[in-house]
Amino acid sequence: MSDGYRVPAEPVQSEIVINRSRFLTTAELATSVLGARERLAALRSEMPGANHHVYAFRVGFGNSITEGMSDDGEPTGTAGPPTLAVLRGSGIGDILIVTARYFGGAKLGTGGLVRAYTASAQEALRALKTELKVEKKTVGLEMPYSFYNLVKRLVAAHNGTIEDEVFDERILIIVRFVQSDLNRFTVEVRERTAGRVLPVSLS
Repeated sequence: MSDGYRVPAEPVQSEIVINRSRFLTTAELATSVLGARERLAALRSEMPGANHHVYAFRVGFGNSITEGMSDDGEPTGTAGPPTLAVLRGSGIGDILIVTARYFGGAKLGTGGLVRAYTASAQEALRALKTELKVEKKTVGLEMPYSFYNLVKRLVAAHNGTIEDEVFDERILIIVRFVQSDLNRFTVEVRERTAGRVLPVSLS
């Protein structure tokens, strides 16, 4: 996985009207499946007059991703899957999209519904502002006192953040790194300490 991925910076709503049916779409951050379902429930309660609340979400990114979707009463495969397909193609992670449809009296047919829900999700994503979410790793570094100043300098040089220090017979430092910085730090600290100090993953 790369050092980061795009996530929604703030919630956005968009609306399109097709054959008198209103499609009101909300796109927002969802950092957990529970959070996505809680927001879905909240949006249902905020828009009780809608005939359908179609949703799709992608929590995580890359190889560690959880997806969910629902047609919510629309013909099978005409609403949730098209919405999820738009999310998959967006390159955005940690995202929930909910489209509330207010039926206008004219049936759209299965093809029309697929196009409508696809267009609704696309319109919301066009309006969505994103930001970079950077994943970090926490590691522990145990060392004799003689290496303390050297390791601290290397941590700073590789943009690490020291979260805790424990001084006992040996010193233990807890540090957070962006993955690419950790990789470079690991190489250098191994070389500079002849392999006597190595990061141990804590997260």
